[in-house]
Amino acid sequence: MASRVIFLVLAVIASFQIQICISQIHRADFPNGFIFGTASSAFQYEGAVMEDGRGPSVWDTFSHTFGKITDHSNADVAVDQYHRYEEDIQLMKDLGMDAYRFSISWTRIFPNGSGEINQAGVDHYNKLINALLAKGVEPYVTMYHWDLPQALEDKYNGWLSPEIIKDFANYAETCFQKFGDRVKHWITFNEPHTFTTQGYDVGLQAPGRCSILLHLFCRAGNSATEPYIVGHNVLRSHAAAAEIYRKKYKNTQGGALGIAFDVIWFQPATNKQEDIEAAQRAQDFQLGWFLDPLMFGDYPSSMRSRVGSRLPKFSPSESASLKGSIDFVGINHYTTFYARHNSSNLIGIVLNDTIADSGAVTLPFNGTKVIGERANSIWLYLVPEGMRSLMNYIKQKYGNPLVVITENGMDDPNNPFISIKDALKDEKRIRYYNGYLSSLLASIKDGCNVKGYFAWSLLDNWEWSAGYTCRFGLYFVDYKDNQKRYPKQSVEWFKNFLKPTK
Repeated sequence: MASRVIFLVLAVIASFQIQICISQIHRADFPNGFIFGTASSAFQYEGAVMEDGRGPSVWDTFSHTFGKITDHSNADVAVDQYHRYEEDIQLMKDLGMDAYRFSISWTRIFPNGSGEINQAGVDHYNKLINALLAKGVEPYVTMYHWDLPQALEDKYNGWLSPEIIKDFANYAETCFQKFGDRVKHWITFNEPHTFTTQGYDVGLQAPGRCSILLHLFCRAGNSATEPYIVGHNVLRSHAAAAEIYRKKYKNTQGGALGIAFDVIWFQPATNKQEDIEAAQRAQDFQLGWFLDPLMFGDYPSSMRSRVGSRLPKFSPSESASLKGSIDFVGINHYTTFYARHNSSNLIGIVLNDTIADSGAVTLPFNGTKVIGERANSIWLYLVPEGMRSLMNYIKQKYGNPLVVITENGMDDPNNPFISIKDALKDEKRIRYYNGYLSSLLASIKDGCNVKGYFAWSLLDNWEWSAGYTCRFGLYFVDYKDNQKRYPKQSVEWFKNFLKPTK
């Protein structure tokens, strides 16, 4: 009996300690004017794929191809935000969020990727933007979040062709024309590294191209060359859009333009020099691949030396147009991995791709040691201190540019065997946000120039090739009952965190 009493007392103390821990920080701890918001993408949220003239994207095609999505689902309905945006904006307002990051579906503006503008698509985003502003929520708009018009993929293989530069620039300018009087923060691309490698190296995302094991997994592609061609055309497309914005719209509209990069922090597996260098190469082949050209005008030297002639070259004018073409750096950061020097070339022989080119093996475990507590996704571990390390790395390497955390969050499993009541108990998510925001705050105190933070995500949503198998939301979405939204415990935590001080 005594032992049971002691256990209960310890449990109460532990619970009390958790409550103290998760209430340590507050928005008032952050600098004045710091922006808090939530993030989303059109394909994961909107649904309504056949409505108001929207054309098909490569993700419509990919998600309707058998075997590509874990649970065989698609995003035809997603979480139906196309029809429910006013309800969702009220949820943001209730949370105390300052901003909402969402993406525009290219095929709602140009159903065929180019040509005649679809006015119904323009009207929808005008209504969404106006509804956000009416509630005091600032729009942060991503122009490309992976949903390439299928018509352009069919016409010239999409990002593999330099023809895409003209069509993307035209689409971007149309967005500036139609929405730039109210949108003051633009993101040209979301995670170019992800859709470049996942779509053209390993083939696990649209359009599903690769050459791994003689096309066992993909019908077409070249994993050794295509990712670099795609990345090159993405950067050139960004430069074209940035030049248009700066020459014709920035002065009158007063906005800013950036890119959102996916960045895992890489921690050397040991103190050996070869592993320290491997961690740097891993970062070069991830963040440096796209940020170095925008800051310095060319790819990292490690990429140039290791990839050789497979890595395209910028002309002097292209290099000049890229350098300094962003006003802020968007960072999508979720987790940290160990990095180890690849002493064997076996991976390179088997894969012959961009992953092997770095000469680094990156994993969330080091022998039997796991780097942190795991979320649901096999790649996502809770390592809050990685946020501070990453911010300081960007500060030191890139001259302390203005940074916005454009995504950060974790997922729980979509467990069909637990009740909604139990699914709303997301204490791990609260610990995640408290830890990562505390680490971000520490980096700001280190002098890192961070001005905003967007949680992924407001709602549970359709998660690309994982379908509906995982839940990232602050709000639970009941996919079995008309997509109803229910607040998880993390909603109350965020409300307390964001609550204005007296």
